[in-house]
Amino acid sequence: MDAIELLTQQHREVDELFEKFEKAGEGRDELLMDLFVRIADNLAAHAMIEEKIFYPSVYVGPTADKLQEAVEEHLSVKRVIADLLDMSPSDAQFKAKMKVLQELVEHHVEEEEKDLFKSVKKLMTKDELAIMGEQLETMFSEVIQTQPRMQVPRETDEAAPLA
Repeated sequence: MDAIELLTQQHREVDELFEKFEKAGEGRDELLMDLFVRIADNLAAHAMIEEKIFYPSVYVGPTADKLQEAVEEHLSVKRVIADLLDMSPSDAQFKAKMKVLQELVEHHVEEEEKDLFKSVKKLMTKDELAIMGEQLETMFSEVIQTQPRMQVPRETDEAAPLA
């Protein structure tokens, strides 16, 4: 699977998890927490492979500005995840924050798939995308087993403050 196919597949998997979260309903705190953990781990691992492998590989020409924006969007997503890690589904703001997280992710995915991925396809050969896809998949498989969501607060603390 090439890099763009892999990243797009991961986008769909997170979309499905958000749909399950929305349908879970009230009073199902254990299920909601399980879904949040799966969403947060997938997003954290996905952001990591993009930031460590994908983005640096395509940081040239017309994609540079798009990538700077993408990294800022990742930081916004991570800040919401960091907030959610300190909450439980029974907290009044938990579902609202999950909705904000979903909207941030949907916006980011739309920009990546409509703009960035098209630019990358013009920059790289099919073979290069296939090799990168293998690298991304290997790193994701390793990282997802380490509870990557737990690294998010450290990453947001190290980033420049919003104020």
